[in-house]
Amino acid sequence: MTTPEAARLQLSQVLSPAFPVGGFAWSQGLEYAMDAGWVTQATLAQWLDDWLDHGAGWSDAVLLSLSLRRRADHAELDDLARAACMTSQRLQESAEQGAAFAANMTALTGQPQAPVALPVAMGRACAAMPLPAAEIIAAFLQAQAAALISAAVRFLPLGPMQGQQMLTALQPRILLRAMRAADATEADLASAAWGADIAAMRHETMTTRIFRS
Repeated sequence: MTTPEAARLQLSQVLSPAFPVGGFAWSQGLEYAMDAGWVTQATLAQWLDDWLDHGAGWSDAVLLSLSLRRRADHAELDDLARAACMTSQRLQESAEQGAAFAANMTALTGQPQAPVALPVAMGRACAAMPLPAAEIIAAFLQAQAAALISAAVRFLPLGPMQGQQMLTALQPRILLRAMRAADATEADLASAAWGADIAAMRHETMTTRIFRS
């Protein structure tokens, strides 16, 4: 049986930037928002707060929570996760990263795993870990937030240490959202980050771009 200590190492591994799911290539519409001047060094923290409270951060946290539960129907949750994607790029992002995650877990464990959306793939892989759901969800949210901040470091005049300070400031909110998501139901799955959704739609038409979403 996996110990909590071993499970935390495994969790760190699958959420590492070195785990090959291609997360560095996506920005969830943030690139357009930065290019248009909607998000600057001064407003990035608020964008991340809204992402976590009302946008893809929250919806992915709920989907991950549902996928961690005993007797979870991962095929059904995959359908729900795909329906929750508001734009074609967001759908592609979640589906492609989830497929890569599943392929990696198949290679690591020798147990075939069908491709599903990223939060569902994560929940399925971590469901047997002897760790509180809130801990797994918080680790996932921090990794996602770190990826968005990394995108901003590459695009904005934002230094790496400033990015780390921003992530540190976000951690109390991550923990609160993770604890709430741990007890969430499908009825709690909602998104109201309209600006991020519009940015993701407009990103699709950018002539020159660094990121895929």
